[in-house]
Amino acid sequence: MWLFKRKGPSGFSYSSTAEQVTHGVDGSGLTAIVTGASSGIGSETTRTLALRGVHVIMAVRNMAAAKDVKEAIVKEIPAAKVDIMELDLSSLASVRKFADDFISSGRSLNLLINNAGVMAIPFMLSKDNIELQFATNHLGHFLLTNLLLEKMKETARETKREGRIVNVASEAHYVTYREGIRFDKINDQQSYSRYMAYGQSKLANILFTTELAKRLKEDGVEITANSLNPGAITTNLFRHMTIVNGFVCTIGRLVLKNVQQGASTTCYLALNPQVKGVSGKYFLDNNLATTSTRARDMDLAKKLWDFSMDLVK
Repeated sequence: MWLFKRKGPSGFSYSSTAEQVTHGVDGSGLTAIVTGASSGIGSETTRTLALRGVHVIMAVRNMAAAKDVKEAIVKEIPAAKVDIMELDLSSLASVRKFADDFISSGRSLNLLINNAGVMAIPFMLSKDNIELQFATNHLGHFLLTNLLLEKMKETARETKREGRIVNVASEAHYVTYREGIRFDKINDQQSYSRYMAYGQSKLANILFTTELAKRLKEDGVEITANSLNPGAITTNLFRHMTIVNGFVCTIGRLVLKNVQQGASTTCYLALNPQVKGVSGKYFLDNNLATTSTRARDMDLAKKLWDFSMDLVK
């Protein structure tokens, strides 16, 4: 439909693909970590970055699926540089081990793509006794980013190339609990709503990005942090939502984005020169977008940062 192809100020649109928004970009010499890279937009992000010459580390829980994805990428792109490392974002111990192993490898780090997530799952606690959507979607990425930040700063200084942190959020951040972030009720099973808990975790992604961008600017380092809404995509995120999953598998494929389109904004923020120096912003369809009022609350962002830091200590 014409509406989906209508281009924004960036020159790209809803229907733009990851390859289109990175066309002509030379990513050789860059190293990226992509979480949740074994399926959906994570695997397409990995493929597109590798196509542009980036050395991609697939940070995944499902190692077998990741191996299949890597094999497919290397078959299509023989020169692709792709490695796999195990990471379970719902486990703080796993996040720490991943960061330790990555830093010990001596690799540089230019791009951190915090993509992994779970969506609208029944109430569960993580291995650290934290509600699972908040733990996986926000807290694991919060800790991972902080543990790798010095490596990113070091890389930016040594290579004189801008580092970029990209956090995959969602329009679902509009649909959350009345308090926005339920600091005192994170693990309250009785009032748990799988949809609002998901929205809460996505709101946390944006607030985290906002506070991180502010801190990076204050530090005077050449690293940006932006968040995005990938749009409604035909991926397995809907697997815990029976009715919605049925829609996605049938009619949804006619109106929802495919993974090539769904990964485009992530890849745009990771590689496109148009966003050089842009930080603390929220994007949709490869263009700047507007968040909820709550997502722009700087005091809430700071409170979430302090709350998260206490949880990961």
